[in-house]
Amino acid sequence: MMRKAFVVAAPLALMACTTVAEAPKDAELGSAAISLADGSAAGTASLIESGNHLSLVIKVAGISAGPHGVHLHTAGLCDAPQFTTAGGHLNPGAKQHGADNPMGSHLGDLPNIAVGADGTGSLTYSLHGDRAAILADIFDSDGTAIVVHAGPDDYKTDPAGNSGGRIACGVFKRG
Repeated sequence: MMRKAFVVAAPLALMACTTVAEAPKDAELGSAAISLADGSAAGTASLIESGNHLSLVIKVAGISAGPHGVHLHTAGLCDAPQFTTAGGHLNPGAKQHGADNPMGSHLGDLPNIAVGADGTGSLTYSLHGDRAAILADIFDSDGTAIVVHAGPDDYKTDPAGNSGGRIACGVFKRG
């Protein structure tokens, strides 16, 4: 009888001594301060890692109400007023534009951000693909910009979704 009690109690005692690992906390890998053409603050974009999952968290303010196209662009430059120095959409896979494109979309193609009547909006978007490759593309030698456009992205028109002029821009910085 004593032996049976020991056989049952010993494993339970050992289990009580083990520790449970804490769940990984979200880590900000990089961020961008988004500005309007006049230099005034228009929001932030953060690249967040949770485990092997990468997300962009975008918050804007001072933007006109309605949907606006938002994209990652190939160069970490935001020269006002037109922000053309940011280059085209980040597209390391040489794909066509838009989530509705059957050929696949650019890495830089993001959903529209909905801006309310108060001029604020937010968007959280999961980046899909190889984590290491995405980070290498965003933090490459010439950097990456996030650009907010004047109108909504139609998710299909190549090369930029017919989303109008560039009205705000920010450069991603690591850390």
